[in-house]
Amino acid sequence: MRTDKIAARGRLWRIIEERAPAPGDRLPPERVLKDLVGCSRETLRAALGAFEAEGEVWRHVGQGKFRGRAPLGRPVKDTLLLEATTPVDLMDARRLLEPQVAAAAAMRRESEDIAHLRRCVAEGKAARNRAECERADDAFHQTVARVARNPVLIALLRHFSGTRCRAVWQREWDRTYRRVGVEEFTLVHCGHHEKVVAAIADRDPRAAHRAMAHHLEVVSSAMREADP
Repeated sequence: MRTDKIAARGRLWRIIEERAPAPGDRLPPERVLKDLVGCSRETLRAALGAFEAEGEVWRHVGQGKFRGRAPLGRPVKDTLLLEATTPVDLMDARRLLEPQVAAAAAMRRESEDIAHLRRCVAEGKAARNRAECERADDAFHQTVARVARNPVLIALLRHFSGTRCRAVWQREWDRTYRRVGVEEFTLVHCGHHEKVVAAIADRDPRAAHRAMAHHLEVVSSAMREADP
């Protein structure tokens, strides 16, 4: 039984929320969505077009459709780099760079920065599912970069964030998440974040470097252990 256009749109939105909950998540292919919604390809494309016009999904030629608004002004070379980056490459780069970023943040932070960082930690502790954990974690790390007050570092952490939205990262993190779960993120990982914030608040770059390095090593180990 075919679904009318209004019902198809509502059903499609529920599927998007379930299958692609976070910005940057890849939607299932149209042939899969069509069967899940139970509508014609024309009805499906009309609904997807409406969501795209509203900024809820965007299309990357040759790659599929993704949750959220299309990134603006991303050069072709940058896009190719994102597609070629593996989770191992990303974590290696983060372990090399982000402890230094945390140390810089400890030396340059302003009083209002600490309250912002603590709000990021609180949002992580309140996360209830994988998508909320991922968003909270991403927000925390990007905020540390902003506190460092270097536009190059901010751009690099934003680049890392874009890489984390790619499907290859999400598949790897899904395996890790099944092993780690919400409780470990909200207790253990957010506890790591708290130590980073405490060191930044104390203007202690060495402690901030150690805390961030330890946190990223724990994440890397969890991903290695979850790898089949």
